[in-house]
Amino acid sequence: MTFEPRIVGFLCNWCSYAGADLAGVSRIQYPTNIRIIRLMCSGRVDPVIVLETFVNGADGVLVMGCHPGDCHYIVGNLYAELKFRMVKKLIALTGLEHERVRLEWVSASEGARFADIVRDFTNQIKALGPSPLAGETPEPNLLQNVLAAQMAAESFRLRVLVGREKSLVDEENIYGEKLSQEKFDEVMNDAVAAEYLRSKIYLMAKKEPVSIKELSKRLGLPSQKALQHIVAMRRRGMVTVDRIEGTTPLYAALEMGR
Repeated sequence: MTFEPRIVGFLCNWCSYAGADLAGVSRIQYPTNIRIIRLMCSGRVDPVIVLETFVNGADGVLVMGCHPGDCHYIVGNLYAELKFRMVKKLIALTGLEHERVRLEWVSASEGARFADIVRDFTNQIKALGPSPLAGETPEPNLLQNVLAAQMAAESFRLRVLVGREKSLVDEENIYGEKLSQEKFDEVMNDAVAAEYLRSKIYLMAKKEPVSIKELSKRLGLPSQKALQHIVAMRRRGMVTVDRIEGTTPLYAALEMGR
């Protein structure tokens, strides 16, 4: 049986959705694999929703917005791009192919471009094959990884960094200093890796209490690094000591407000 991917498309109302509408009115043919979700702005596409779409079995996610400089909300599509870069970093850590998600710009007059992008992306997903998370039995380790990435995407730390990237890189502070893009990317990469690992630890500790030694073994981390993450998570109220076996504390996840 030929594999037909399930693709979810998040399209902004003012440009890319109008472009899709133009493709239909013009009777331009494109694959029917895409299921379109209409949003007012591509900047409203939350990384958490993108990752949840994969958890629910989508084979690919396509985000489309206005061309830079043409956003109906001025900078909404620029923030979409910043969020997209963050979500690709998280996906790369999970083991899921980052090629399963794409961001494109399509104007209201580009019906043919919309069709070409959908066709190209569909072929790309066909080449990758079905998502390991699709079907009735998703690959369990990968599923846990993507759930951890989804949780990390909700973190206040990553949301603040995404929201402040433009001001930190483009604008001087009160001392006349600016952060270089290279330095910001280094900070962002470290933050993404840390939040992803802490989310993995949280999900492990939610299933059953775990020791530092067990965390170190499962995550392939030095014990000192695993301990540092636990200390940071205790400060945030994410985990607590469940009990002590011999001289070894076991940590359990705490319920956190959403």
